[in-house]
Amino acid sequence: MVSNPMDGGHETPAPADENSGRRRRSNPYLSILSRPGAASFSAAAAIARLPMSMIGLAIVLIIERSYGSYAAGGRVSAAYLIAAAAAVPQIARLIDRRGQSRVMRPLVVANGIFVIGLGFAIIAGLPEPVLWLLAAGVGATVGAFGALVRARWTFTLGDSRALHTAFSLESALDEFIFVIGPTLATVLVVQVWPLAGLLVPAVAAVGGGLWFCSQRATEPPVASSRASGGGRAGSVLRNPALIALSAIFLFIGVVFGSVEVTTVAFAKEVGSESMAGVVLGIFALGSMLAGLAYGARHWRSALTTRLLATLVILTAGMSALLLATSLWHVALILLLAGVSIAPTLITGTSIVHTVVGQGQLTEGLAWTSTAMTIGVSGGTAVAGILIDGHGARAGYLLTSAGSCVALVLAALAAAAFARQERRRKDESSVANANGD
Repeated sequence: MVSNPMDGGHETPAPADENSGRRRRSNPYLSILSRPGAASFSAAAAIARLPMSMIGLAIVLIIERSYGSYAAGGRVSAAYLIAAAAAVPQIARLIDRRGQSRVMRPLVVANGIFVIGLGFAIIAGLPEPVLWLLAAGVGATVGAFGALVRARWTFTLGDSRALHTAFSLESALDEFIFVIGPTLATVLVVQVWPLAGLLVPAVAAVGGGLWFCSQRATEPPVASSRASGGGRAGSVLRNPALIALSAIFLFIGVVFGSVEVTTVAFAKEVGSESMAGVVLGIFALGSMLAGLAYGARHWRSALTTRLLATLVILTAGMSALLLATSLWHVALILLLAGVSIAPTLITGTSIVHTVVGQGQLTEGLAWTSTAMTIGVSGGTAVAGILIDGHGARAGYLLTSAGSCVALVLAALAAAAFARQERRRKDESSVANANGD
């Protein structure tokens, strides 16, 4: 409402476009999503990366039901994660040189075919080596859409404050996806139809991936060889700070993967298997809301300080799971610990931008994304072995250990991260001064 002096001071409704403009200014998320094409490419990328959080757990659950072994599921999941680890960074490097749509369009179709083929092979009870080959095909054709969408935000926005909000949005979506995805996989496999646990991610991979690739107006330009480090193969891996950050993401992934399959096993042990999805959904909700709140504020503290603080909270929560005696104890602990996860991922993604050059951004982001995916799949596989041999509590021991290792690595790398952050700020100050 605005006051109209020609009408005796009575208030008259503000124009619709003025009201919408005020809402965008007051809500940073509405502001970035109002950019042309932003809402569409963000939604498409969220759908396209849903399979990354479902496939590892779905493989283990379907194989356990068909072959009677968590360990066999772990071996097939390992074939998937090893292939993904080898392929995703190479795909990202190719994207930096040739463009997102040109590289990813054929790959997403191939990925959907491999996922469906793997599902039918498991249901048919084919020999395990056949499953390894198909799982490797799934991993070799998967793309790091989390890295691709962040590269689009960087190209679309440019402003550091707006980028903080955009990365917070995507990290909140990541966290929601990485927890709700396994929840959905569990419900589909256990309560709907085992094969549905792989059919749904196949549809998401193809549908979301092709929708994302069709949006050419927001696609970042191909990096020149000079911008990408003079064309030197593998130069991004010469950065020890990025390697350390990827290791931290790997063990955060171990936390995700192990806590998901262990919570399902714990619920089964206490006779409430059908409630496992609800408990993991509570975990997702707490993290997503915390991530959105974190992204709506611009923080003055250093990125390294924030990373250590959120990892301390995560470690405390995951360690507390060892003391849980009921499923509702687990739910409460996950709700409280979940508030640290999205802020951890947001901060880690921001650190990536301080340790790699613009021409290697997709590859740098792909390494951290791949590391976390490997951690999720590896955590799922190792937890399955521990659960087979020692019960659900052994799985939570792995969850606690993963969070502890992530915290220790962050503490050891803190000085290097801080130096990189100061260097980037100095470079930005010089650039701004030259621009003035």
